[in-house]
Amino acid sequence: MPFKAVFVSVTLGTALIVAAFMLNARRPGLGNRSRGGPFLAGQPSASFVRATGKCAECHRHETAAVVHQYEMSVHAAKGVSCLDCHSPVEGQIEIAHSGFTIARHLTAANCRTCHTTEYEQYVRSRHAAPAWAAVAGSQGFTAEQIAFGEKHHPGWVDRPANALAQAEGPSAITSGCAECHDIGKPNLDGSLGTCTACHARHASSVSLARRPETCGQCHMGPDHSQLEIYHESKHGVLYNDQQHIMNLSADPKHLTTKDMSVPTCSTCHMSGLDGLKVTHDTTERLSYFLFAAVSDKRPAFQRGQTEMKEVCLKCHSKTPIDRFYDEAAQVVSDTNEKVRVAAEIIRGLRDDGLLTPKPFDEPIEFLYFDLWHYYGRTAKHGAFMGGADFVQWHGNYELLLKTTELRKMAEELRAKHETQQSAP
Repeated sequence: MPFKAVFVSVTLGTALIVAAFMLNARRPGLGNRSRGGPFLAGQPSASFVRATGKCAECHRHETAAVVHQYEMSVHAAKGVSCLDCHSPVEGQIEIAHSGFTIARHLTAANCRTCHTTEYEQYVRSRHAAPAWAAVAGSQGFTAEQIAFGEKHHPGWVDRPANALAQAEGPSAITSGCAECHDIGKPNLDGSLGTCTACHARHASSVSLARRPETCGQCHMGPDHSQLEIYHESKHGVLYNDQQHIMNLSADPKHLTTKDMSVPTCSTCHMSGLDGLKVTHDTTERLSYFLFAAVSDKRPAFQRGQTEMKEVCLKCHSKTPIDRFYDEAAQVVSDTNEKVRVAAEIIRGLRDDGLLTPKPFDEPIEFLYFDLWHYYGRTAKHGAFMGGADFVQWHGNYELLLKTTELRKMAEELRAKHETQQSAP
């Protein structure tokens, strides 16, 4: 290590120790801190800070892992104490805890006290109200939250509860749907969601939020195979080979291609790479509603595509970027047409009274749902993320197969109906 880097490291460590003694008198839980100790893989700038004080003394015996996680966090390195985060904010239930008054539950409102801009960006995104409404509908939101959500995402917040989730039952929602969609759940204090879904509670890690596996907690599986597609793509292959030499802990506002020469999910959708703006609105750089059965352009289509291409230009030239987008747009168009054909078959059965009004009570409805919700989405996401196998075998092949099965099932329903009608 060059002498200058050593000098800066030692100086910073000394400053932190001095600051810790000063803070300990007024911040229980944050005490004597020293630089050194373990470094995290993929976090070249990670530090270790020894926490003392009443919070640390108790929790080191009761829940030791949370203390260790905190000690490796940027919060610890910058002197953010336990009470800085756990103190109640307006609207939260207060409880007495070992001589201190803390909030019973922490929410995004606690993070917002310091990270106001990030919260305001997040609350405009589909990670906020639309995520929870996709399961529970408008239930639990205030009128103001619904109005705000509808302003940014018309039709996606003021909506009924998800029919499939309701059919699957409360336990499936609690332990299944809600585990991901509560990233936008309304809280009693008036805020939405929780930042810890991506950053973790005590590590409060930027590095963690940059890893594709963190996004893959929710963005994986047959209905949105983003994690699997990413790992198949050249981006994913390079990341898995080179992640150990990346600076995943780099300051988001000063992230460079030297820190991360290979993108992860957050690089493309959120990061301020080489001077680009940082955002916690994960929808800003999107151009299509890829999750929909038929994917239309988003209202801010041109802006979203332009901003995403600006990220691409940090590694690629304009010609291949434009070609990539043109080819992906063609997959979206072709997939839309294939879904429309299947939808017309279902519509014809409904118009002729061969299906009940109730959703998800007949096998052909599940077949159609699988067609667009799994395989249609997969083909489109595969095209925009560089996953050839997901465009074809996990996408178009399945679309062709399911459409054939759908036609056959529809013919059988019509034949059965005609037989019943002609019976004496």
